[in-house]
This record gives sequence, C-alpha cells and structure tokens, in this order.
Amino acid sequence: MGTQLNIKSEDAYRLASRLSELTGETLTTVVTKALRTELEREQRVRDKAALEEKLWSIAGHIKANMPADVTSDHNWLYDDETGLPR
Repeated sequence: MGTQLNIKSEDAYRLASRLSELTGETLTTVVTKALRTELEREQRVRDKAALEEKLWSIAGHIKANMPADVTSDHNWLYDDETGLPR
C-alpha cells in the first residue's frame, strides 16, 4: 500500500465523493486529478509572473543603458506632404 493522505474535512470528503459518483472514478483518482489540475494552474500563474518580471527587468536594463539622444520620433521616414514613406 502506498503513502496515505488523511484529510479531516467533511466538505472535502463530500466534494470528492460526489465527483467520484459523477465520473465513476475512485476517490483516489478524483483527488489526484484535482490536485494535479490545481498544481498545473498554479505553476502556469507563477511561470507567467516570473516571465513578466524578467521582461520588465530586461526593459529596465535597456532603458538605463540607452543613450540620452535616442528618440522615438520617426517623422524623418515619412514625406511631410503625403505621409507616405520616403
């Protein structure tokens, strides 16, 4: 027999039992699937947050090391009269 998990919550048991009845799966299977699903969801949230933090860090590094004379003015690329690219 494998390692045991004792959950002393009537609500948890009721929810797992109901899901087990609906799916025809064992209590162990429904609890394992529910935990796996929640773990995967939480990992995606944390991975997204870590990526966002990394990207903001890179952007900050670029900004801090950008020469002061850099501009976002691209008007020189376009004709003043037609607005079309030169």
